[in-house]
Amino acid sequence: MSESVIEFKDFTFKYESQAEPTLFNINLTIKKGEKVLICGPSGCGKSTLSHCMNGLIPASYPGEATGSLTIGGVSYKDHSIFSLSKITGTVLQDSDGQFIGLTVGEDIAFALENENIKVPEMKERVLNAAKKVGIEGFLSHAPHELSGGQKQRVSLAGIMVDDVSLFLFDEPLANLDPQAGKSTIELIEQIHKTTDSAIVIIEHRLEDVLYRNVDRVILMSEGRIIADLSPDELLSSNLLIENGIREPLYVTALKYAGVEITPSIKPGRIDTLMLSSEDKEKVNKWYKNVTIDQSPLSDEVLLEAKDISFAYEGGYQALSNISLKINKGEMLSIVGRNGAGKSTFSKLICGFEKPQKGVFYLNGNDLSSYSIKERADHIGYVMQNPNQMITKPMIRDEVSLGLVLEGKLSDDEIKAKVDSVLKVCGLYEMRSWPVSALSYGQKKRVTIASILSMDPEIIILDEPTAGQDLRHYTEIMEFLKKLNSLGVTIILITHDMHLMLEYTKRAVVFTNGHLIADTSCEEILTDERRCEEASLKKTSLSVLASLCSLPETEFVRRFIQEDKRRRA
Repeated sequence: MSESVIEFKDFTFKYESQAEPTLFNINLTIKKGEKVLICGPSGCGKSTLSHCMNGLIPASYPGEATGSLTIGGVSYKDHSIFSLSKITGTVLQDSDGQFIGLTVGEDIAFALENENIKVPEMKERVLNAAKKVGIEGFLSHAPHELSGGQKQRVSLAGIMVDDVSLFLFDEPLANLDPQAGKSTIELIEQIHKTTDSAIVIIEHRLEDVLYRNVDRVILMSEGRIIADLSPDELLSSNLLIENGIREPLYVTALKYAGVEITPSIKPGRIDTLMLSSEDKEKVNKWYKNVTIDQSPLSDEVLLEAKDISFAYEGGYQALSNISLKINKGEMLSIVGRNGAGKSTFSKLICGFEKPQKGVFYLNGNDLSSYSIKERADHIGYVMQNPNQMITKPMIRDEVSLGLVLEGKLSDDEIKAKVDSVLKVCGLYEMRSWPVSALSYGQKKRVTIASILSMDPEIIILDEPTAGQDLRHYTEIMEFLKKLNSLGVTIILITHDMHLMLEYTKRAVVFTNGHLIADTSCEEILTDERRCEEASLKKTSLSVLASLCSLPETEFVRRFIQEDKRRRA
């Protein structure tokens, strides 16, 4: 029998500052050579479980525990954080928070320097670790010069210089474009095949992780393990949907078509799926019966970019000759690889940067003479992390701040307007609460409410659902959908291909500073060449359509229509 790396037995843990436990009666064994996915809704205990595995509990988060937890055959109580670092290597969601060195090479060597390893051996081990993850050509680069995927590889190499028994990945896909995420899953698979270490992945994006095989999926809810199953077994149940986790799209499509999902058809991965001729006939019949919404898009241009080019100091050409029209009342996705120019384009719209060439028009008016403040009267920008935008301790004060600074309304008028916005945003009952009492998703709504109080015509949101479970994702997106129905034009910068398909009819694709596509979302995600060029990923629905001899683009379009109807 394989050697156990981690073993929880009737383990319960309560943080020092809390009245109730966060983990209840955890029984879980992870052995060398296993690859395990841990998933569950926000607040289910995933992070606490991972903190137990890497020593942050009790080193950084003290509390009370009952039951037993052994790591590498030794009780966690008898480990120091240093001794545990030799057993468990952690790759954080935010790679920037894990860097120590001024260069990639220095960062990888950090653990070896602490052990006083001689320089020749250190250099050899650093180079070997860098080669294993494919970043040997970047050893002299500063970490901030790298892409998100490359930063992850540096963090991983820093762990691989030691022979750890467990690799722990905390939401490794959260900040990556689809193709970089795919590469990360392939890299984890490579580590799985070439070492005998255990691998634990904590991730919301279940379908993306299941792009490669995992041995078991641990499903958590309210501090308890409620399932420990193979992917085939888990996807044959309703446990994911019942616990707020999105099923893979192809599984949902098969259910809509009336196909029975059982372990025998190997539903755990799209490339192992085994459909009978009867199953394929059910999918074809469903496809023919789906009716298509032909409602036309508005053709009234609100914002136009004409021949926009921009280069940063040092000569890096971020955007080249971008021309684009955005219509009034539209909800539009901007997608593309990390560093493609998406965020730069939004900064130019808001006036945070000025283009070297080209002009933006709003309602036909040249924006080049508008100050940032004047643009903000029409265009709101919501950053990915709401904590970086909030400046006031109380909700009402935060939402009213822009109106107060503007100085055009009386106190009574400001109060009435803020109350109205808070009602639209579902925050009115919390109007006197401190911001600190809110969840991440509620804070996101506060930042949107602050901008909405200024009556913008356009709101730009950078990764509005990054790191959110299905419930919070749905809350945020349905709220934005409601705003859009009230006439606000919404621009979404996103790496989430399902969000793009589900909520927007049109998307524009950036790559290397160029606009390479402006069409329907279905057409983009069924075009292999465009997906490859822009670091996107073809949807699993395309594969299912191909298996059933149906046209990919139209199949995806009909699935989205049906999915919207069912959820409504």
